[in-house]
Amino acid sequence: MELWFTEKQTSNFGITAKIKHTLVDEQTDFQHLSIVDTLEFGRMLVLDGMVMTTVKDEFVYHEMVTHPALVTHPNPKHVLVVGGGDGGAIREVLKHPEVEKAVLVEIDGKVIEYSKTYLPEIAGSLEEPRVEVIVNDGFMHIHENKNTYDVIMVDSTEPVGPAVDLFSKGFYQGIYDALKEDGIFVAQTDNPWFKADLITQVNKDVKEIFPIVNVYQANIPTYPSGMWTFTMGSKVHDPLQVDKKTIKEMDTKYYCADLHHAAFALPKFVQDLIK
Repeated sequence: MELWFTEKQTSNFGITAKIKHTLVDEQTDFQHLSIVDTLEFGRMLVLDGMVMTTVKDEFVYHEMVTHPALVTHPNPKHVLVVGGGDGGAIREVLKHPEVEKAVLVEIDGKVIEYSKTYLPEIAGSLEEPRVEVIVNDGFMHIHENKNTYDVIMVDSTEPVGPAVDLFSKGFYQGIYDALKEDGIFVAQTDNPWFKADLITQVNKDVKEIFPIVNVYQANIPTYPSGMWTFTMGSKVHDPLQVDKKTIKEMDTKYYCADLHHAAFALPKFVQDLIK
């Protein structure tokens, strides 16, 4: 008998993957958590029926949620990742030697625990000395730490369950206050095919708070539609003004100096969403 996992991305469309084994299937205090081993993408973390990451393609998301902002900021010493309990964003943050401290705030400790066990390729940097892991509400952490961080990354699930508040204007204002005077933040903002209204609303909210706002994209095959957007808000530094020659080579598979500016070139229909 064949076993398949299907993520219903809308009521009429989904993606499916053939499964070898189910490694974890548990209702945590916050969400339903599964880790399955698929034939096509390897081990896959699923939260509330949505694919969060897979061993095969995780590098795209984790590199793109981190490096564009870290390259744009001239001296990102203190970095916060909200969510991201799988540890992939933290792994990428640590590739920047100027980062002195990387803080991970994840509301669901089970995500961290199972990622360390079943996704060591992704979570392997969570024990590094520059990392502080906090199991708590990222929304509250933001509001309790004013003028603290150089760069903040919101590595959240889609806006359901425990992540709903992480797409609110109040949260973005809290991020602004938690950043230092030249701080930058970036958040994953879903895809323009199925969540066009979300991208429009987030862009509008962030523009009312941050003077410099840019949207960029990446191709992530296991995410709805494969086309994924990120929204960056900055107090001072413009990612489009980064000199390509200053971008140092890193151990990456997707992000590179040539891609930095190219990622901000959006198809016309996406440009229309954020006018």
